[in-house]
Amino acid sequence: MNGNDLAVSAQGLVKRYGERRVVDGVDLAVPRGAIYGVLGPNGAGKTTTLRTLLGIIEPDEGRRAVFGHDAPRDVSDRIGYLPEERGLYPAMKAREAIAFMGALRGLDWKTGRARAEQMMEAAGLGYATEQKIRKLSKGMAQLVQLLGSVVHRPDLLVLDEPFSGLDPVNQEKLEALILAERDRGATILFSTHIMAHAERICDRLAIIAGGRRRFEGTVDDARATLPQQVRYTPAHAGTDLAALLPAGATTDGRAWRFEMPAGGIEPLLVTLIERGHGIAGLSIERPGLHDAFVRIVGESAAGDVTHAEPAGTFA
Repeated sequence: MNGNDLAVSAQGLVKRYGERRVVDGVDLAVPRGAIYGVLGPNGAGKTTTLRTLLGIIEPDEGRRAVFGHDAPRDVSDRIGYLPEERGLYPAMKAREAIAFMGALRGLDWKTGRARAEQMMEAAGLGYATEQKIRKLSKGMAQLVQLLGSVVHRPDLLVLDEPFSGLDPVNQEKLEALILAERDRGATILFSTHIMAHAERICDRLAIIAGGRRRFEGTVDDARATLPQQVRYTPAHAGTDLAALLPAGATTDGRAWRFEMPAGGIEPLLVTLIERGHGIAGLSIERPGLHDAFVRIVGESAAGDVTHAEPAGTFA
């Protein structure tokens, strides 16, 4: 991919804390206009990687660039950033908080306040524009901070674990906002340990574990690291059925599950029909991103990666 097509790039990125390599030789290539997820368990090095890419901390080795600039802070006005540690002034009203975050990126106050009102209305928070941050639920305050990250209409939006702590309704709102920003033309780079969000909205993703990049590609590329699964229900079971199925096939007493044979399913079906077992049910299932993640990084390294989004609660 041409360097001009990349919003963010990194080659051999290393960050040490003492003897520990928190980021250990990471390469990334984030296309302009894409939603790019950085997946991994807590402690994998995701936050340090994002902060190094943004120039908040400097790498010990390697190179990184944002829109072709080796010094990311030179283009900070083109970046929106939602850190993992949330922080808003509790006495500030929601609309002013958004406008204030825009002002830090060079947006004039009047425009910021007007956009804040429009954006809160669109996000279903119009009733809360005059409410102080301390009066908002945790989920609402998190959405307000996110709106503050995009009020100046950045070309790159970087979100560190943006879904953590949000209830399902606000998770949906966040996904919709991310998609709207991508449709506007922005590049979105976000980290998460929740597979479901990445599976739904990522154009490309990187999987990081132990500070190292273990995979880079599309969701389909990740799924393709595992064979498809077959669920077969015979019309007539018999004592010889298990011997006809691939090694490792398991049954719940009625249906059988096994990996797709190397030669495809058709030869096996012909054999099953010829032997009189028939077909009462058949489905071919693609492995999910969570299963692919476990295969890529290993069971122990997968740690606390979550397959489905947690319910969350309001503060």
